Amino acid sequence: MSLQFVHSAVAMRRHFGHALLALLAAPTLALAADNRPVLLGIDGEFGLTNSTSAQAVELGVRLAITEINEAGGVLGGRPLQIVTKDHRSIPARGIRNIKEFAEMPELVAVFGGRFSPVVIEQLPVLKQTGLIFLAVWSAADAIVDNGSEPNPVFRLSLRDGLAMPFMLRTAEQRGLKKVGLLLTNTVWGRSNLAAVERYLRDRDSPKVVATAWYNWQEQSLIAQYSKLLQAGAQVVVLVANDDEAAVLVREMAALPAAQRVPVISHWGVTGGRFVNEAGSALQQVDFSVIQTFSFFNARKPALDRFMVTAARAGIKRIEDIESPVGVAHAYDMTHLLAKAISLAGSTNRAAVRDALEKLPAHDGLIKRYAPPFTPSRHEALGPQELLMVRYRSDGALVPADK
Repeated sequence: MSLQFVHSAVAMRRHFGHALLALLAAPTLALAADNRPVLLGIDGEFGLTNSTSAQAVELGVRLAITEINEAGGVLGGRPLQIVTKDHRSIPARGIRNIKEFAEMPELVAVFGGRFSPVVIEQLPVLKQTGLIFLAVWSAADAIVDNGSEPNPVFRLSLRDGLAMPFMLRTAEQRGLKKVGLLLTNTVWGRSNLAAVERYLRDRDSPKVVATAWYNWQEQSLIAQYSKLLQAGAQVVVLVANDDEAAVLVREMAALPAAQRVPVISHWGVTGGRFVNEAGSALQQVDFSVIQTFSFFNARKPALDRFMVTAARAGIKRIEDIESPVGVAHAYDMTHLLAKAISLAGSTNRAAVRDALEKLPAHDGLIKRYAPPFTPSRHEALGPQELLMVRYRSDGALVPADK
């Protein structure tokens, strides 16, 4: 038994497209007395060139929905069903998409994509409509710390306020105490700078020796990188997505080895085809990335359950999972949302929002959530989930200590 879905016209990645088709061949959920589907929206950067993040979110939601529908669905047998919309990383499109989602009577919540600047611009519409927003990739602190009461946003993802301190501590633990910051000139970059400033307010180490900014889709970052080296940086803490990070890595690899300092990167690079874009240069640079989860560290019972469903979508090995945190976050969040719908006893958004704050403990793929959220905490993950990973020569993301 499997899900039915409504799919907007989006450019699906071939890898995920073939994987998802396998799930569609299974029998349909037996119809209940009220067989109207309960709709879940996904608003992501589906049409962005080289991006894999929205597709990863969709795969995670779809795998969870398959399990939920086969177990009887929600509210006495109603199937969960997906509606996707593509904002292409453009805030105006994202705002339009939220307005359209809000007008769908049986749509309970929207899963968001990778780009914090888009989500930040969507917040006023979310507040106005009361539409539940589930942040399963975007990391800017202001997404959850948005001042809304009640707060419609719940995050099962990384948070900049946790990410930057962890990255700075990682540098210090490696003996790299002079840090250069290379940041995107967006609300995401500024969110990370604010996190750095808060963390270092009462600390002498590590020391930020310089900060350099770049604009989206810049074709060269060597001038910014050189500025950080000239200031004495022993390590670069990078906030970037895959395109710009690949540019940096290729330019660094062309330098003499003595001029290549380690790079500790935020996780935006894992939301696209960074390995392909960086090419062989990636193996010539000391490059590590923060994550909240690794399938290589997953608890065996939870991983085994997940892989049984994933295998039906053509995923035989964990190395086959692109943008793994997006898949894992969305998978766990979908199971939490289904429990909240059942607890609420309806698809009323306000009731489901309140139920998310009252969920009991849940054993997920990433961890045991005990509980996932509370009225004062809309963040499901904490510092204990953070780890650093590296790209293996075959492109797989593996824990840095393995």
